[in-house]
Amino acid sequence: MKYSIEQGWLVQARQSPSQNCEERPADCRPELLVIHNISLPPGQFEGNCVERLFTNCLDWEEHPFFEEIRGLRVSAHLLIRRDGETVQFVSFDQRAWHAGVSSYQGRESCNDFSIGIELEGTDDTPYTDEQYRVLNDVTLALLDAYEPLGVGSVVGHCDIAPGRKTDPGPAFDWPRYLGALPAKEETG
Repeated sequence: MKYSIEQGWLVQARQSPSQNCEERPADCRPELLVIHNISLPPGQFEGNCVERLFTNCLDWEEHPFFEEIRGLRVSAHLLIRRDGETVQFVSFDQRAWHAGVSSYQGRESCNDFSIGIELEGTDDTPYTDEQYRVLNDVTLALLDAYEPLGVGSVVGHCDIAPGRKTDPGPAFDWPRYLGALPAKEETG
């Protein structure tokens, strides 16, 4: 299936808008794609806790781990569930709160110029075939929609926040993911 983006939203995604976003700085467009992983509670899949976290509806009393993240206000542009379902929280044209303290090639505040995609998973749990398929299709749509975003500007959270973040972790098969993308001349 060919994925498409209209006015910053992935047509094929279910929308669950988050308030945890803002306008990008003037003259700032997406130039970086950051791959993350998330599961809430850690290591548990298939619930709706991630969606409730990103939309500020998580019940902090629901699980002991949630006390460690109480009050956290974060978001990503997109979540790819283990079954391939996509949920979009923030328009790709806006600044989501996914990267935190970060730097890419000497440029600070990666949220300003990046798109964040969360994969439902953990550093050490293999991602599903469906997640790789959807991630590739979404990446192709993003490359078509946002110049100068290119295959060479796709990184893990660990790459922009080393020592602080480890995702998407050793379970993520970078050669499989990047190898399925067409070679594209870099513009940026």
